[in-house]
Amino acid sequence: MQTVAVIDYGMGNLHSVAKALEHVGAGKVLVTSDAAVIREADRVVFPGVGAIRDCMAEIRRLGFDSLVREVSQDRPFLGICVGMQALLEHSEENAGVDCIGLFPGQVRFFGKDLQEDGEHLKVPHMGWNEVGQTNDHPLWHDIPDRARFYFVHSYFIEAGKPSQVVGRGHYGVDFAAALAEGSRFAVQFHPEKSHTHGLQLLQNFVAWDGRW
Repeated sequence: MQTVAVIDYGMGNLHSVAKALEHVGAGKVLVTSDAAVIREADRVVFPGVGAIRDCMAEIRRLGFDSLVREVSQDRPFLGICVGMQALLEHSEENAGVDCIGLFPGQVRFFGKDLQEDGEHLKVPHMGWNEVGQTNDHPLWHDIPDRARFYFVHSYFIEAGKPSQVVGRGHYGVDFAAALAEGSRFAVQFHPEKSHTHGLQLLQNFVAWDGRW
């Protein structure tokens, strides 16, 4: 039976992610902060919610920045929400925070005066939004282009390498909703809260061999 490690650094909807993975037949799902268990897992999920400064402080304290670099190279790896943002180079949240740097690019604030067609948009961006598939990827299998997923975020990703962007969203500005390279895939939305399409993405992750 394959094992899926959900990295626990104290910041994330860990059990809802784990339950969703179990629901789609992921095998043995382990919510863990044990580096040895994470290294032994067949697949790794890296969720996150909250302030990026607090997240990065815990990630570095636990040595998970180097662990994430290591385990994401040779097996299917999925970053979710702030777990995705932590994979970028830098976030402008809290006057600026250096992140893990697996993907080039920046995490930007939507702004207090975000508008669309003259209408003020609330920040955080919270709710359902379409994701346009900008690149074919195994994790999009059986998910229609412009399917809707559930988002909760005040900061968005400005990707440094357009070829890594496999999904785009729009909320006042265009932003990278999904990034991929090699065995790494990361999403700004919450698949575990996105009903049918979110569960399909997690099922695709469970079946994925990590090649792209």
